[in-house]
Formats: sequence, structure tokens, C-alpha cells
Amino acid sequence: MTEQVTIIGAGIVGICCALSLQERGIPVRLIDRGKPGQETSFGNAGVVSPWSIIPQAMPGIWKSLPQMLLNPKGALSVRASFWPKMIPWGLRFLGNSSEKSVREISDAMELLCRPSIDLYRRHLQGTGHEDLITDSYYIHAFRNREQADLNGLGYLIRQEKGGDLVLVDGAELRRLEPALSEKFKAAIVIKGQARVTSPGRLGAILAEKARLQGAEIVQTEVSKLIQTQDGSWQITTSQDTLHAPRLILAAGVWSADLLKPFGLPVPLVAERGYHVEFPNPLVQLSNSVMDVDAKVVASSMLGGLRVAGTAEFGSVDAPADPRKKEILTEQAKAMLPDLETSEARFWMGRRPSFPDSLPAIGPINGSEGLYAAFGHSHYGLMMAPKTGELVADLVSGRSPNVDMAPFSLARF
Repeated sequence: MTEQVTIIGAGIVGICCALSLQERGIPVRLIDRGKPGQETSFGNAGVVSPWSIIPQAMPGIWKSLPQMLLNPKGALSVRASFWPKMIPWGLRFLGNSSEKSVREISDAMELLCRPSIDLYRRHLQGTGHEDLITDSYYIHAFRNREQADLNGLGYLIRQEKGGDLVLVDGAELRRLEPALSEKFKAAIVIKGQARVTSPGRLGAILAEKARLQGAEIVQTEVSKLIQTQDGSWQITTSQDTLHAPRLILAAGVWSADLLKPFGLPVPLVAERGYHVEFPNPLVQLSNSVMDVDAKVVASSMLGGLRVAGTAEFGSVDAPADPRKKEILTEQAKAMLPDLETSEARFWMGRRPSFPDSLPAIGPINGSEGLYAAFGHSHYGLMMAPKTGELVADLVSGRSPNVDMAPFSLARF
């Protein structure tokens, strides 16, 4: 009988790992302190984009960082107490901003993002909730039409890789999305996308599918990992001590703390993201829309209209900044003038971000039987299904037949 594999972390990455392992006949156990898919995976904008393959660090970004940091309503902020950790991470981030690095990272991101729509549809098949993912465009809306440039590096790379991108004027934009403000004068429409209409529901449904297929789901907090003399793993939790022959670490930003005793360099930070969701919006979007100036994304969901964004660097346990709710609500109203903003629901989550926008996937050197599947930054929803496929192949002894070096923790 095949030995059970334990996955620490039941966010969307851990859930996809479980489903892919089950497809290969391997029994799984998922461990998380909360309900599956209801932590960081709950709060994104729902974009499933095979073409979100452009890293955060781009050529010349250093020029715009001071202005972004000084703008109290800007998308980027750093908690004062976090600067000692932010500076070395930020220097590594800027070190990945050359065009050469961007293109190399984009190649690796493409491997993870391109099959996301098909893989989600496969995982949802037979659940009765196949409509949780729907075809969509990803619209980047600009107030300054001169900035909507298909020859910009990010858009150019997408097109070189086969992406279908179209530049439209303000009139065509409002034909696509009548609720958008007339202040948007142009847009770049990225076709061949999809969106999830409830990320939290998606996680719950796929976790339930895994459970019905035999997955053991344990709700407890993991505090320590110890490799025993026989090579197996001891898992210390808030309730009990568990044992596992093989472990997949998919605990997001909390993965770094679990690896500290092993002396591994893990430059992972909590890039905290926020959203507001308006339950009675009185307006509807047919696609996912990014306000390029504000760097927020709006999408109509089962629970209302959600606007998500911001990158706030701070400690994992720091409380949410209540000012973000007002800022995001103001930005949402600027995008959608007729939006009803009463009864807004406010949320904050912690993206696990490495300085090169790539996750850690694969065996962890010096720790046999321990596999990484964390650090997906802004791209977790899109990268999760392929991450699950790669990890399941490695755990089951199959060769993924791709270069895994860009995802190795040894790159740091």
C-alpha cells in the first residue's frame, strides 16, 4: 500500500497538491490551523490568468519606488518596524529587475500559469460547481491613453509568447464594461483568461472533493518539524504529535518559520494584501478590471463586487491597517462611479513573497522526504494547479520533464 503524504497548509496550493497526488493513487493528509482555502487563498481578486507571467520587479522600477512609498494612498507601503528586514529583501528584488532577469523569470512563471484554467476545470469536474470558474478578459484600464502601450516590456513578452492582447479606446472600453468611469481613456484587453467567482468557495469545494476521495483533513496548528533518525518526520502541533514519511510544506508565509531550525536561507516576507467587497454594488463587471494607476483589481463575485490590491510589507502578525478600507473604497468609487459602497466587507491576507516573484517548489536539500510548495506571491491562485502537478510528480518518482532550478530554494 502506498504511504500517505502529509501536506502542511490547506490553502489553494496545498489543496491542489492533494488532488494531484490523489490522481496518482497516493493517499494524503492535509493539516491547517483553519478551514481549507479560507486564509490567504480567500481574499484575492479571482483572476485566473495564463498571461500573468510578468514579475513585480521590472526595469526602472527603482525610479518609481520613492513616489509610491511617499503616497499615503498608494499601493505600496512598509511598516516602520519592518524596514530592517525590508532593505535586504528589497535589494534582492531590485537585483532581479534587469530585462534579462525579467525574461528568465517570465519563462518560469509561464510554466506555472499557462495551464491554470484547464487544470481548475479538471479539478472542478464532477463537483457540481464547475461554474465557479468562468471565461473572462483581463482588462488593464488607463486614464492616460499614452500609457497604454502594447510595446511596453510586460505586454511585449506576453505577445511574444502567444498572448492575444488588444488596445482599445475609451468608447470600446465602456462597451465592454459600461459601469467604468469615463475618465478611463484606453485599455489593454488580455484575452484567453478566466476568473473565479468565489475564491473561498473554490477552496472549500476542492477540499471537499479531496476529502470525499479519501483525504484526511486535520485542523490544528503546526509549530515544529523534526526529522527522526529513520528519516521520517515528526510534526509537533497544538494538539498532538503526528508522524509522516513524507511532507509537503505549503504553509505560505508561515513556511519560513518552520524551516528556520534547518538553517536554510528563506528570504520570504509577508506582502499583505487587502480587499473590500460590496454586497449590494448596483453595478456589474463582466471581466476582471485593473485600474493601472491605483494598482487595484475589481471583479464581480458571488458575494458582491470585490476590489483587491495594495502591497503592505510588515510582520506576519501585525494587525490590519483600517485606513486601507477607506482608501480601497475611494479607489473603487473612482473606478465605478455608480457603485453602492455601503456595508462593505474588509479583509486582509498575507501573500508569501520571494524577491524574484517565483515560488519554492520541489525537494528541500538536506531534508529527505520534505518538499517545498510555497512562496507564490501575487500569483497563488494561478500557479496552484501546476504547482500541485509538479509536486505530485516529484513525490511519486516521476520526472516533471521541466527545469526545476528556478523554483529551488537553493537559488538563494
